[in-house]
Amino acid sequence: MSRRCELTGKGPMTGNNVSHANNKTKRRFLPNLTETALMSETLGRTFRLKVSSAALRTVDHRGGLDTFLLKAKDAELSANALKIKKEIVKAQAAA
Repeated sequence: MSRRCELTGKGPMTGNNVSHANNKTKRRFLPNLTETALMSETLGRTFRLKVSSAALRTVDHRGGLDTFLLKAKDAELSANALKIKKEIVKAQAAA
């Protein structure tokens, strides 16, 4: 189970815990992921995606899942999100 956002590609980062005595131990900063159902207006159905809360705000800001995916770079998207993007492009071309 990968801790990676399916829309932005945001994943875990590494850093240090620093104590009051300035001792440093390695730690991981995990992204704030939630599994949400996002609605595609073009396709008329919902998709369950594991998305960071920052990506959810961006989806709302851009006006929905369809516009977010059309503007997103293919390298950042997961395989599942790429498949949804191709379906949206195909549906819009047919309409």
